[in-house]
Order: sequence, then C-alpha cells, then structure tokens
Amino acid sequence: MKKFLLFSLYYSIISGEPFFQQNSIFPLQDKHVHGSSIIEAPNGDLLSCWFHGSGERTANDVLIKGSRLKKGSNKWDDVFDMADTPNLPDCNPVLWIDNNEKLWLFWIAVRANRWENSMLRYRTSINYFNKGSPDWNWQDNIILKPGEKFSETIQLAFEKHIDEPMWAEYALPYSRLIIDAAKDPEKRQKGWMTRIHPLSLESGRILLPLYSDGYNVSIMAISDDNGINWKASNPVVGLGPIQPSLVQKKNGHIIAYMRDSGLDPKRILKSISKDNGETWSFATDTKIPNPSSSIEVIQLNNGNWIMACNDTESGRNQMAILLSFNEGKSWEVKKYIGKHEHNSGITLAYPSLIQSSDGLIHLTYSLKEKKGKTIQHAIFNEDWIKKK
Repeated sequence: MKKFLLFSLYYSIISGEPFFQQNSIFPLQDKHVHGSSIIEAPNGDLLSCWFHGSGERTANDVLIKGSRLKKGSNKWDDVFDMADTPNLPDCNPVLWIDNNEKLWLFWIAVRANRWENSMLRYRTSINYFNKGSPDWNWQDNIILKPGEKFSETIQLAFEKHIDEPMWAEYALPYSRLIIDAAKDPEKRQKGWMTRIHPLSLESGRILLPLYSDGYNVSIMAISDDNGINWKASNPVVGLGPIQPSLVQKKNGHIIAYMRDSGLDPKRILKSISKDNGETWSFATDTKIPNPSSSIEVIQLNNGNWIMACNDTESGRNQMAILLSFNEGKSWEVKKYIGKHEHNSGITLAYPSLIQSSDGLIHLTYSLKEKKGKTIQHAIFNEDWIKKK
C-alpha cells in the first residue's frame, strides 16, 4: 500500500494529473487540539505542531505538541512535546525555517489566563532532523515596544474611517476604550499573539504577523538582523482585523488577509503595506465570507495565490481552497477540503498552508467530530483545485 501511494504521488507530480489525499496526524481523541502549523525541513521531512490540552487560555495543562512525517513515508511519527511553560497555557504555535535553515518555533504563553496578557515566546534549533522533538539550542521572549505612533494611528483610523452612528451603543464606548488603551505603554507591550507563518522579504527582513484580542488589531514584528532584534510595525486598524496572513505582490506591496472579529457582515479583511510592512492601510472587507475564523494565503511557485478558509458567515463546517491567477484581485476557482451541514457537529478550522519543494501543497487543520478531535493533513496539487 505504501509503495502504491508513493507511486501515485510521483505520477501525479510528473504528469500534472489532479492529486489529493488526506489523513490524520494522530487518531481521534478527546483532548482539545487546535492551531496547527506545518513546515518542510531542508531534508524533505515535514514537521507539524499544535496546542493540546483540556481547553485554551483557561487551561494550565495546555502545551505544544508536534510530529514528523519522514520524507518518503505516509505515516506521521509518534507525537512528541515541543514546548511547555510550567503552569501556563501554551497556544498558537508557528513553525518557520529561515534562510540559514534554522528552525523557529513561535508561540504564546498565556499569563493570568487572559489573552491580553499573553507573552510572545520563541525557541530555535539547528538540529531538528532526528526522530522526535528538535534539539532546541536557544529560547527567549520577544518584547515589542509600540510607540506613540501606535496610539496616534489607532485614533486617526477610528476618526477617519468609522461611522460611529452605525455602531450605535456598542461602538461609541468601544472605540473610546481602544483609543485610551492605546495610549498606555504597558498595555501596548503585552498580549501580542501568533497564528500564521512569517513572511521573509528579499532584503532579509522578517515579518512575523501578530494580533491582539485586547486592541482587536494586528501588527507585524519586524526583524532586519535574522531575528536578533524585533520592532513593531504600525498597527493594522479596522473593524476587528486579526490573525493576519501575508503575501507579497510582484510590485513589492504586501497584502495582509485577516480574520473578521468585528460586526456583520462577516468578511475576510484586507490591508496593504507599500513600505515593506512598516505601515498599513485601514482594513476593509473583501467579498469572501468569514465566520470569525483563521485563514492562510500563500503564493505558489508559479505566482498564483491560494487561500484556505471557512467560506461561511457562520460556522466552521466547511473549508475551501480558493485560487487566484491575478494576485488576489479575484478568486476564480474554489474547491472544498470538506463540506458538512451546519448542524453536523463537524468542524474544520485554523488552516496552515505550505508548498513543498516537489510542488505539492500541504494543509493542516483542526478537525472536530462527535467521536473526537485530531489534526488533519491534506496533500494536493493545483490541478486538483482546478478540476471541476
């Protein structure tokens, strides 16, 4: 069976035939498993991680777990521990490999069981090819210090773009609270959370997308020295733009697509940076529905863009792959990874996307059924997306 699957995979790659397969990284179980991330190692192995425990921010037993899919294998290795801050929930892990082939794990440790108190952490490894967990050689926290321009940007954005009467009783105190909180240097330095892969620019600049449940905005952590030092970009302000996914156009502009945590209508939000991630336009609605759920967008090797998302206004019962041939101006093709009835009790959520060196696309996501929960791994090619 293994040889047949590998042959089918190889044939699909060289022939351009549509290819799709998926399986679970581990069997269905009763713990809460969520927020996965996937990367390809230089040797062709795949690494994935997720958070695992009895809940999320209020469950102090939550830690980061991981697994490895060896190159040439069709079965993920036994699950291993990746990170655990004692007596604090560890959530939202992100895996990334930099231009020097160093492995990074970014995640948050939630202090006092509140998202807005989260501590941004990372660890690195240069020895991650053996079985089991990587051999971590460094660990630290990333402390960002957004300055006065942070509060100025938030205030100007609210005053210029938000029609307060439309928000009635909810918006008036809410906007005032956010503006006032943005002036507090202590609050500005905490609660920045991970979710999506970083973007590496040709200059070597690293953009680590972050968001805040306290401010309900996003920022980018910027490093120009291979992750030694980090600074905060200006915020991405809008009606609840969080969990940004970054993709760069041919002209150098960077697009952030974001989860909508604001009011109806629920739509994926979009912001543009024309200065390598330093400043961002006010986030506006796209036409793509979003039930306040995470998304990811990547550019394929041929220049096309794909997006993984829950394309509904309510519920995470279906996950779509969208394909754009014109850098996101339109999304002409849609294919479903899974599609279930709204009341089915099945959810598919929080996608993580990469394209591996052989041209295949890999997706991990949280799968919840009545029988249990797991992290699902799907492999497909662009021809599968296009096939009707």
